[in-house]
Amino acid sequence: MNPTEPLWKSLVVETLQPIFSPKQCQMVIDKGLSLKAEQAKVGMGHDTEGGTDLKKRMSTISWIPFKEMPEMYNQIEGQMLRANNNHFGYDGMRLTEPAQFTEYKAPSGHYSWHMDCDVTGIKQPPVRKISMIIPLVPTTDYEGGEIEFMQEGKTIKLQQGQAVFFASFLQHRVKAVTRGIRRSLVMWFGGLL
Repeated sequence: MNPTEPLWKSLVVETLQPIFSPKQCQMVIDKGLSLKAEQAKVGMGHDTEGGTDLKKRMSTISWIPFKEMPEMYNQIEGQMLRANNNHFGYDGMRLTEPAQFTEYKAPSGHYSWHMDCDVTGIKQPPVRKISMIIPLVPTTDYEGGEIEFMQEGKTIKLQQGQAVFFASFLQHRVKAVTRGIRRSLVMWFGGLL
């Protein structure tokens, strides 16, 4: 078999329109708020490599179990597979981790420059290859909170329910939220090396 590259090879892909309706976004918010929140960590969440560092990351997170929102997981996995086939071209992609519900609160909720994968390969498999972010609230609910990609020189502020899929090895950050609360859904997809 001869592998082929996707026609539109990209490292950052925004959906053209929201993939979640406002009602679906509210369902995810309600579920995320009903779960135990924790202070977000850095360094893949391992204390020996980072742990809690409010200068690098100031947000709270909760994890949505697969069994509690199976329709959401199926919908997002389908979108990821389309994005992968059209833009990334990775083999054996699948959903590998529970979704993260994240809240960034003004005046300084943020996440400084980071990658979503373990470059050493020690903490993974599965290896994160594609990351995804969906804002769950309207952009009028907060100011700041833009997603910026270092290599691409691209800053984006998505609509409520719109998704961005990107290569997990890209350096990116969430700029400080200066007003309101930015709520989002974050997921990772991957497989073996």
